Amino acid sequence: MNTKLHSRQLIFTLIVLFWGIYSQQLFAQEIPAYFKVATLTSTITDARQSVEQAIESKGFQVLGSYSPENNENMTVVTFTRKDLQTVCLKQTDRGMLAAVLKIGLFRKDGTITVSVLNPMYIFYAYLGKQAFENKSILETVSQDVFQAMQQIGSLMEPFGGAIDRDDLGSYHYMAFMPYFDDPVKLKTFTSFEEGLSIIRKNLQAGKGQTKSVYELVLPEQKIAVFGVGLLEPEKGEAHFMPIIGEDHLAALPYEIILQGKAASMLHGKYRIALHWPELSMGEFMKIMSAPGDIESMMKELTQ
Repeated sequence: MNTKLHSRQLIFTLIVLFWGIYSQQLFAQEIPAYFKVATLTSTITDARQSVEQAIESKGFQVLGSYSPENNENMTVVTFTRKDLQTVCLKQTDRGMLAAVLKIGLFRKDGTITVSVLNPMYIFYAYLGKQAFENKSILETVSQDVFQAMQQIGSLMEPFGGAIDRDDLGSYHYMAFMPYFDDPVKLKTFTSFEEGLSIIRKNLQAGKGQTKSVYELVLPEQKIAVFGVGLLEPEKGEAHFMPIIGEDHLAALPYEIILQGKAASMLHGKYRIALHWPELSMGEFMKIMSAPGDIESMMKELTQ
């Protein structure tokens, strides 16, 4: 074989190989799960009010807030916006779960840390191809969240792990673990209206030591999302949060979604892993009862 030709082929092969590796690194886009946006020295009530005012200044609607674990040093603020809901409706498989965004306030050692669950992280995880087809609108929503937070602080420090954008839509913790489209089916009612009434009644009664944090109801589409605080001290947030990381409190509250007659929730082995992407297997094993405990509490709310 011609030596020069062989050398050229070898060089060409190496160029292709190195370009493949380089392009993967160049175009890979890791999406952080959370951003720390500020540290404050005010009271947690004043901080919550400031966050709510900032969010509302960008056209968002505050849906509700609560203290995870029943801990007065923690507050989560939940909010939504109509343009976001319009996009989420295009994803028929529980897409409305992405319509409620979250900000956490955590007071420790006299300082309040304000953090945001990264909207684009959730959009890519929950909305599938719709996240890419509606990227411009969703990026505007995300930018408006962070512009609102500029009124609170400008740290913008990513934390809590990151996942490649193209992997979020098919994320699972490891082999044989559930995906987004492997939900837990809680109950099928005789109608949307019956399901709405029963879940509301049980939440109002605090069944299973739960708390209604918010509800987002779209009656025409027969879709409702309920944010549920899990306040049972032995099996709820106070059990698993200190083990896996309270800094991630903007992951909460957990949700039930009612679509038509069917109530469901994301599997704990998926949802917890997604919101704590740096979770080690050892840490996961310490809360191995949590997914089942959460499922039991949510099923109580549908009975």
